Amino acid sequence: MVDRERRQHRTASGAELRAQLTEDQLLTLQELERFGCELKFIRRAPFQDPVAVVIDGDRKSFSVLKPDGTLDNDPQDLKLRDSLVPA
Repeated sequence: MVDRERRQHRTASGAELRAQLTEDQLLTLQELERFGCELKFIRRAPFQDPVAVVIDGDRKSFSVLKPDGTLDNDPQDLKLRDSLVPA
């Protein structure tokens, strides 16, 4: 068994992430950015819809930006690695 991390740690640029968002998500993200929020990453799990994750301006909590542009501030089905969870 191999004990090394196989996931690639390449971070996408803001433009690459934005290109994957719907128009509604982009409009909401622009409003959120006015308050210091940031699009952190987009999870693309096999056989599932992409999930856009936004972190707040204080870097203390995260939300899911749904395809219709609404925010889920308490995503129950999203599991993050410890290194991604805001302290």
